[in-house]
Amino acid sequence: MIVKYKLKNGITCIFNKIEGVFSVCCGILVKAGSAYETPEENGISHFLEHVNFKGTKKRSAFEISSDIDNLGAQINAFTSKEFTCFYVKSIGEHFAKSFEILSDIFVNSVYDEEELVKERGVVLEEINMYEDTPDEVCSDNLAGCYFGKTGYGATILGPSKNVNGFDRKAVLNYKNKYYTTDNIVISIAGAIDVENAKAVCEKYLGEIAVTKGETPPVINLKNLEQHVSIEKDVQQAHVALAFKGTSLTDREADNYSVACGVLGGGMSSRLFQTVREKMGLCYSVYSYITSYVNCGFTTVYAGVSLNGYQKAFDAIMKEIKELKSKGITQKEFERTREQIKSSFIFTQESTASQMILFGKYLLLTGKIFDIEKRLNDINNLSLKGVNDTIFESFETDKLSTCIVGKNVKRLL
Repeated sequence: MIVKYKLKNGITCIFNKIEGVFSVCCGILVKAGSAYETPEENGISHFLEHVNFKGTKKRSAFEISSDIDNLGAQINAFTSKEFTCFYVKSIGEHFAKSFEILSDIFVNSVYDEEELVKERGVVLEEINMYEDTPDEVCSDNLAGCYFGKTGYGATILGPSKNVNGFDRKAVLNYKNKYYTTDNIVISIAGAIDVENAKAVCEKYLGEIAVTKGETPPVINLKNLEQHVSIEKDVQQAHVALAFKGTSLTDREADNYSVACGVLGGGMSSRLFQTVREKMGLCYSVYSYITSYVNCGFTTVYAGVSLNGYQKAFDAIMKEIKELKSKGITQKEFERTREQIKSSFIFTQESTASQMILFGKYLLLTGKIFDIEKRLNDINNLSLKGVNDTIFESFETDKLSTCIVGKNVKRLL
């Protein structure tokens, strides 16, 4: 049972009562992410996510953790390019108390300067960990090649220089900018009574003053077709290519998913069979589509030997050109369509997945996600439709590339 509801201050809620489960996952989602940050702000959405856990008007950082542990609940948060999500998962009987703690960190965090200094160190170590993960470096820089250094090309963590400069004033200014009632969605899924859920949300978040967020900056949505090589003293070369994609609401997104599945979606995919199994050039090779609210892009990635990256790149390009010229077969289409349908169903068999699915979709599109329609759309995909998308995309003369490794040269 899906119910959309507005609190008296205009905050939108979506409640998903799921029969047969005993847990509840509550999320507060905010339309604040790295895509909307200025270059000077880059990383502050993620930093704000962290420091919201560092103490409120009524709880210290330790008491937040202790109160959650006393309930046997789990509390956490994450930042993406388009939104930030704070969430708590508990058994049904502790729903109201868990939500009170979640709302406390969301509304009443004090951002003590001493605690902010400590958390800067934590985030800086997270950045260091990211720098030691070359496939992540490759992925982030590929997005920068495609979109540019701002908007969807900006990193979520931001540069260390920015993080070192984030103080209480910067945090509050950014929070006032985007943490507004028109930019918030509450999403709750699981063992709930809907009327009780409405009352709990009104009690803890309904009294927030009505506010309106600033208009986010205009950002680039198209492929800039840039290429970069990044020097890292690692044992592999990390190769990534970016092609045209589409938005999460575009019907054609499923066609891209099928195409990516055939090209590099698993052990039976073309890239896996050619680049790994036949040529022995890599351990990992795959492709996928990343869709945002107004745009998207398709990625092909491979981790290959340092002395074989050019050979691997040439093999990948050959497979892509073959895909574009001939399309996929009926057998490949049917197999991959079933994989996509199964993967979607498997993913949704948890209260957390349902919370994020309905919350994210409502926050970004203003609409309620329709699971039955989604499954019908997958079932109604056609081989011709997928091949038409392939023929119009995967343009090998219009791509962005990134390579990370030791003594590597630009791919193009």
